[in-house]
Amino acid sequence: MNSFAQPLHRTWCAIERGLAALQPAGALAARLYIAQVFWLAGLTKIRDWETTLLLFTEEYRVPLLPPVWAAVSGTAGELVLPVLLVLGLGGRLAALGLSVVNAVAAISLPDIAPAAWQQHLTWGALLAALVLAGPGRWSADHAWAAMRRPATPGGADSARLS
Repeated sequence: MNSFAQPLHRTWCAIERGLAALQPAGALAARLYIAQVFWLAGLTKIRDWETTLLLFTEEYRVPLLPPVWAAVSGTAGELVLPVLLVLGLGGRLAALGLSVVNAVAAISLPDIAPAAWQQHLTWGALLAALVLAGPGRWSADHAWAAMRRPATPGGADSARLS
């Protein structure tokens, strides 16, 4: 490596180490943000159940499910899955479940506004990242895996699960 490339390489490696150190906080921030969005939507639905049933009957066009089943399953998903996501307990599965809720919500509104569509895309992107990368080191999933993993000399197993 020439003398010009060495400082660039060291700088890049330092940036990568810094970003890797921030990964658990970033994953937790994404989990908290997404969980809040869906949790609040679920609370809104159970606060006025009659209106929720009316919306699922008259306005939302949920494919394959009768309106009452759609209302119950959608509301349950919005109340249970965010809790699991915040804890990072079954984090990938919780994110996958919320991805389904998000997709169904987006396609069930016949005339979705562009701003609302953009929100659903943003939530979908964050959920996809959590499904693919997992909930991060600050999660119940990571703690559970660390407890079940046999210790190896030198701590080589600490990098296996992110």
